Amino acid sequence: MFNQLGVIGCGLMGGSFALALKRAGLAKRVIGYSKSPSTTERAKKMGVIDDTAESALLAVSGSDIVIMAVPVSASEATFKAIRHLVEPGVLFMDVGSTKRDVVDAARRVLKERVSSFVPAHPIAGKEVSGVAHADASLYAGRQVIITPLPQTDADLVQKATDVWSAIGAQVLRMTPENHDAAFAAVSHLPHMLAFAFFNSVAKQPAGRDFLSLAGPGFRDFTRIAASDPEVWRDILMSNREEILKQSMRFRHTLDALEHVIKTSNVEALEDLIRSASDARANWQMGAGKSGSSR
Repeated sequence: MFNQLGVIGCGLMGGSFALALKRAGLAKRVIGYSKSPSTTERAKKMGVIDDTAESALLAVSGSDIVIMAVPVSASEATFKAIRHLVEPGVLFMDVGSTKRDVVDAARRVLKERVSSFVPAHPIAGKEVSGVAHADASLYAGRQVIITPLPQTDADLVQKATDVWSAIGAQVLRMTPENHDAAFAAVSHLPHMLAFAFFNSVAKQPAGRDFLSLAGPGFRDFTRIAASDPEVWRDILMSNREEILKQSMRFRHTLDALEHVIKTSNVEALEDLIRSASDARANWQMGAGKSGSSR
């Protein structure tokens, strides 16, 4: 059990982590900080945190575990705000959807203290944001990717693994580079496509009429287009190199589909559709996962 959890960013992700640790009996006390005082006040009223901190540094003071649930673009500024209290033996984690930029910021700012930082990415969330939607079960049954550095304290890596496991998550380990390449393909590009596709329909002259006819398939396909704009602006920019690689791959496959339609090559069109259909039918979420480093 931890004596005190410090939460920097008391929104959906940080609030859910606090609730999960409380429910599991892993934190005696939770103190939280957010840029908006109204957020921490609401978090306190909801029982997400026990006390509010006036700064990120004060949220760290006295804590033996700290979760940074801030936008990835705010990671470096957060490290700068807390670096003087990043002490050996205290577990620091983030929940950012990209890892190379966060790790680079940690190296620049924390220097030798970076050994206390265990980068993490829980594959969980909602299309809505804010502490009002915090959920103690958000991470249960979900994967959490940790991307420790060579100099990360091995005991803290194990402690991070144990914490996430204790609240119901399955912990995998990857390098920051492999993490960003993988999630550009399976998360970041799909979001970019959903944003682009919905805009392409909605902004047509008859877009409103078209949307009125949309059914469950359209709803499911475009669900992630309702995601938080600021969060996804940061993610798409911070992982742009890998996302653009995946976007180019997608363009090639789309070009292939367009070509067989233009040339009325019915057999080739059916083959391309069957290839995707069979692969999707045989795919299972999380299948083939491994806890080893990659």
